[in-house]
Amino acid sequence: MTAAKPQPPHVELHTDGACSGNPGPGGWAYVLKHGASGRERVASGAEHDTTNNRMELRAVIEGLSVLNKPTTVDLYSDSKYVLDGLKTWIHNWKKKGWKTADKKPVKNQELWMKLDELASRHDIRFHWIKGHNEHPENERCDQLAVEAREALVRAG
Repeated sequence: MTAAKPQPPHVELHTDGACSGNPGPGGWAYVLKHGASGRERVASGAEHDTTNNRMELRAVIEGLSVLNKPTTVDLYSDSKYVLDGLKTWIHNWKKKGWKTADKKPVKNQELWMKLDELASRHDIRFHWIKGHNEHPENERCDQLAVEAREALVRAG
């Protein structure tokens, strides 16, 4: 009789991005909840000249980057751009040499390529949540992303 294969760790990754102007200063944030231990890891950051979509992507990239072994990830985001891109669009973009259906270069390609590399290591389950709808972790991520953006703006 063989021993049962150990289950990979499980986390919840909650993400959000915020931008003032599009482009303009923006922030990203994530809350990573470790299923077994209940521990949390929280991070945020900001960029001067960015877009909301780039900040949404950065939040997921940064959250996945801290996972050091294959993990089951329940990804919660209010960004259909990120979720649809990662679930569906990215497969065709790669087949077409990172071109869209109308043969144009994929916007934010370098971020999508990094996200693809990180996502390939994990089993990701996708959960869309409505933004600004009193979802506690989404509201927390939004607040952290806005605070990071505002701190950047104040710092100049």
